[in-house]
Amino acid sequence: DCANYVRVLHPYNRTHLLACGTGAFHPVCAFVYVGHRGKHTFSLDPASVETGRGRCPHEPSRALASTVIGGELYAGLTADFLGRDPGIFRSTGTRSALRTEVDQRLLNDPKFVAAYLIPDNNDRDNDKAYFFFTEKVVEADSKEHAIVSRVARVCVNDAGGQRVLVNKWSTFNKARLVCSVPGPGGIDTHFDELEDVFLLRTKDGKSPEVYALFSTISHIFQGSAVCVYRMADIREVFNGPFAHRESPHHPGGVYAGRVPYPRPGVCPSKTTNQPRRQYGSTKDFPDEVLHFARARAAHRKEPWHWGCQWAHHWSARWQSAHTSVLLPTDAGSVLKVVVLQKTSSSTTEEVVLEELQVFKVITILVPFPQQMLYVGSSLGVAQVRLHQCETYGTACAECCLARDPYCAWDGTACTRYQPSGKR
Repeated sequence: DCANYVRVLHPYNRTHLLACGTGAFHPVCAFVYVGHRGKHTFSLDPASVETGRGRCPHEPSRALASTVIGGELYAGLTADFLGRDPGIFRSTGTRSALRTEVDQRLLNDPKFVAAYLIPDNNDRDNDKAYFFFTEKVVEADSKEHAIVSRVARVCVNDAGGQRVLVNKWSTFNKARLVCSVPGPGGIDTHFDELEDVFLLRTKDGKSPEVYALFSTISHIFQGSAVCVYRMADIREVFNGPFAHRESPHHPGGVYAGRVPYPRPGVCPSKTTNQPRRQYGSTKDFPDEVLHFARARAAHRKEPWHWGCQWAHHWSARWQSAHTSVLLPTDAGSVLKVVVLQKTSSSTTEEVVLEELQVFKVITILVPFPQQMLYVGSSLGVAQVRLHQCETYGTACAECCLARDPYCAWDGTACTRYQPSGKR
């Protein structure tokens, strides 16, 4: 535990990586020079070494989610040695550092899972950073804490408040993520604990599909599931009603009072400006807006998931003409699942194509467009082909009926599908 465990590693610009490690319980960050593309070099810049507090956890086992946006590091973690100071932090850039307030209504013992930049539209002023995490809540009819999964967002151009929320996020909002499977008699099986998140990007980058892996914390059975969310549904929740709760011992409801303008959680942009009042920065927002944002950061509704399938454990996935999901299991194998859109309805069908035996998996990576799977574990790294088309037989019908998006019939055999080739 007294070693330096690297927990943050992001491309920072064309020539450098940003690296942060636990530093034997004294987090440190530095820039690593890797040179221009095609040139092989790797060196640490000693002059760039600085404290990693608020960027990297003190312990290697602590949860962390981070991303670099515009030369600034956005990180969700606990920033102190004892793990009692959770927050979402922005640092590294030229602007003043920001963080969430220390308030259990905002973050209550969170476990951060993933962080992504997801633009709303073509106006860069509306760009937002999304954080996916779990946290504890106190149910109204119980004194015990329950685990719920959340998605939160902050505006990239957030500068904090002028008098209220100084150097604090003024656009922080959060909503609950629900993943459930309908059961007999109308009883749903809920998967409450978020484990991993992957964005299936679209061409415009604004409407990715969110694939989220959940596990149960039930004492009755253990299992996990993958639920899929549309960004349009998530945005609709953030644009919907705010939650209201008198105290932890009262049931929650919808806030029915007046919502100030600009609406708490929106970014200062052309759409928030008024003829008599310009909002060029969050520092221009009225104190009323910031007080509201501090008191009511949660939204009442949940985004609806349109797909759900059982899984054991996952870490990475792949996009082709069809959507295929690679699911590492705790048994040391990787399931290759293809998601097919039914032509007669908006529903999908999941087909398990094959099970690849590897070893106990920690992480997997599929670099585009090699169609190779790299599986990492404590034992080492293995390279596995995503296409084993020869196993589907020697006839065209057998090849096509396999429905493997990585394979196609070339006229004589079932071979690897080449998007640029002729078939």
